[in-house]
Amino acid sequence: MRKAIRIGVLVAVIVVSGTAAVYVAKEEKPGITAMSATAATPGAAAAGGYSYERLDAPARTIVRDSAGTQLASFTDGSRTVMLTGRSRTFTEPKFTKVTVTSSAWIRFAPQAWKEGGEKEAWFGDWLPKAVGDTSPDLLAFALQYTDGSAPQTAKKLRVAGDASFGPDSAEGRQEKSDFYDFLGIGWDFPDKHENAEPARFGSLDCSGFVRMVYGYRAGYPMLGTNTKGPGLPRRAWAMSELGPGTPVIADTKKQATNYSALQPGDILFFNLEPHLGPQVSHTGIYLGIDSDGKRRVLSSRKVANGPTFGDAGGVSLIDGEGTYAKAFRAAKRL
Repeated sequence: MRKAIRIGVLVAVIVVSGTAAVYVAKEEKPGITAMSATAATPGAAAAGGYSYERLDAPARTIVRDSAGTQLASFTDGSRTVMLTGRSRTFTEPKFTKVTVTSSAWIRFAPQAWKEGGEKEAWFGDWLPKAVGDTSPDLLAFALQYTDGSAPQTAKKLRVAGDASFGPDSAEGRQEKSDFYDFLGIGWDFPDKHENAEPARFGSLDCSGFVRMVYGYRAGYPMLGTNTKGPGLPRRAWAMSELGPGTPVIADTKKQATNYSALQPGDILFFNLEPHLGPQVSHTGIYLGIDSDGKRRVLSSRKVANGPTFGDAGGVSLIDGEGTYAKAFRAAKRL
């Protein structure tokens, strides 16, 4: 397990609609707020004056202020909202020299979006607060488990910090480490109960990492089994085939090469073991376009021994000819 602990500046690069922006965030102690940034620029969000534009592929609503600046993007069937805020930058120097910079802040709306959602009561109260919110978002949560991240506690639980992939064995690092293993507590799901394994404390496999970020930290419902239902199932293949969310890249069982529908925060799916069949075997979080103009994924993997958007065990890109690019199959927006 990686043990390095540092408090410093994390950096990440994300591009929205083909334009790059920079965001610098600091890890701070105590509490679970690991990243902070300067306040979002105030605009029409505070006083209303919104305009709305409907777009396709996927169906979504773009919200703009009175000056025409995009404030938010709401996707039909998804709770994920991409908000425009101050830019920030993420780095992971141990595993890559590139950075990921972005003005995209990813949060969950109270309910899944549908056309005309701007007319519902929750919207007028939620959006102005969300636009100006600088508390950690989904991307900030995700970076709190990479190499060197400082441990953070809440209610006497270690809820974040440098995570390993899983315990060592004669066959290598073991999978099956879910968020409750990282926390070291048992968990009651709607469909079953699970006990944490002491040997997996502080560990997250690829799907366990996604469930930690979107489920435990951000509050998205989760299931204990690999079944269809109102929550994230356990395994990557089940998230892809049975799980909730809006498909933004359909799984054709072949390498996906059209990235135009992607936005930061989307869940990506990979088949890293094609010799075992066409089923998805790995999942991660899309960060966006890096400082080399390439598309980066953040996922927990064996070689890097935990969550990374670096290049240990394969370049973390979904475009090109690398390991993850060739294995890239599908994407969903929760």
